[in-house]
Amino acid sequence: MGRAFAYVILGGGVAAGYAALEFARRRAGASPGELCIISDEAVAPYERPALSKGYLLPQGAARLPAFHTCAGANDEVLTEQWYKDHGIELVLATRVISADVRRKTLLTDSGETIGYKTLIVATGAREERMNEGRLYLQMWRGVRASELEEFGVRGSDAANVCYLRSLEDADKMVGVMKPCHGGNAVVIGGGYIGMECAAALVANEIKVTMVFPGKHCMGRLFTPKIAEFYEKYYAAKGVVFVKGTAVKSLEVSDGKVAAAILRDGRRLPADMVVVGIGARANTGLFDGQLAMERGGIKVNGRMQTSDAAVYAVGDVAAFPVALLGGDVRRFEHVDCARRTARRAIEAILEPSGGAAEEGKAFGYLPYFYSRVFALSWQFYGDNAGEAVHFGDFSPPVAGGKPKFGACWVSGGRVAGAFIEGGSPEENEAMASAVRSRAAIADLAAELGSRGLGFADEESRRKGVRRGALAAGDRPTYARHATVGVAAAVSIAAFAYWYGWMAPYVVKRDFSDPKL
Repeated sequence: MGRAFAYVILGGGVAAGYAALEFARRRAGASPGELCIISDEAVAPYERPALSKGYLLPQGAARLPAFHTCAGANDEVLTEQWYKDHGIELVLATRVISADVRRKTLLTDSGETIGYKTLIVATGAREERMNEGRLYLQMWRGVRASELEEFGVRGSDAANVCYLRSLEDADKMVGVMKPCHGGNAVVIGGGYIGMECAAALVANEIKVTMVFPGKHCMGRLFTPKIAEFYEKYYAAKGVVFVKGTAVKSLEVSDGKVAAAILRDGRRLPADMVVVGIGARANTGLFDGQLAMERGGIKVNGRMQTSDAAVYAVGDVAAFPVALLGGDVRRFEHVDCARRTARRAIEAILEPSGGAAEEGKAFGYLPYFYSRVFALSWQFYGDNAGEAVHFGDFSPPVAGGKPKFGACWVSGGRVAGAFIEGGSPEENEAMASAVRSRAAIADLAAELGSRGLGFADEESRRKGVRRGALAAGDRPTYARHATVGVAAAVSIAAFAYWYGWMAPYVVKRDFSDPKL
């Protein structure tokens, strides 16, 4: 027994929700049997960043339905009723156990076969787990799982060991944190999830020790100078950093971790453990059936895979980036999930000119951001070349806001930019400088001395209007969130702690190569 749809979205994460919204707008909804979303989660797609930015807060925590997609883009909130109203079928709490690309079928764990004419793979990435006696450490950047370090770890299945990838994970972590008030948490990993979870634990008045093998936090993005600022800021909040080593084993008593034993023999008392050691793209269903690259499914600039009937979006997609000279990259970030989802739907529903565009790279500006405590940083482009710092890296005085950053210069042009504490206009200017690959004649004078001033002047010279909101994309995330702020569970509250206007701030769709 089985069903068949014209279009199937496999996966229930951020990309799935944004693809559904784009589909509904371009087609004014779906006819019965036209589009379905298959997800192994029991709820409709939601904004996954909310799990670390709002869900773990001690007061005014985020809860569904406030952060279903596409709330994070200040757009419609796609509840289960929305999907019903638009003729889109949700197949929830269902796991696909095998895929046959040649026959265009998917087999679920209930034994049902679901057929498709066009498949959109939005399976995302899975958190690396400490299981089967192994702990894998992966690069934060998620380009490829090429430098995995492996060592034996016992006790990883203990009740107070937490991960953060899904709503189920977040619910478990909230439950584990409650009795840990005033206790000790060990965070394994110094990347994205580790840093954001550490801030949330501090907000819940839990003492935090972070353990990672690198020389500094966020090793694949931060320069040593940038990392030093954040480590000092965290240390002032009580966070202890243990660098250059790793967890060898977990000491378990009565089914719970009591301590983490490090490679150098140190014993760290632990009332709970949070593991944030990277993620790996969920490509297993398509191994041997679709071309792979960079640890993900290889697609062209239209998000189309090596099989013409299959598209891939979000964390799982490895695509050519025009800004990077057509280099194929894979980005594990919500912004990429949103934009590649829209790009795929556009390519599927408006195939005219597809042959001409097939070989073109995607006009995407790589973008990452984070908000912890009273801090808010943005990163654009590629951290390749020489890093030139600007701004004041001094610890902020009471009530003060730090403002500093760095530009990476390669071949005399700006390749990437990092900015902490930028205003919407300043973030916009920096994004524009990276997007246009602004020329730099004198690194020290133009960047080291003027920093944001250079970006502002460059954007004005290029004709970027301050606050201009061009058609195509809605502003995403505004005011930065402050860990610990209380907010009502509503869309207005979600806007506050998740933040609206941060990414590019300009209402421009950078996925459009014409822009």
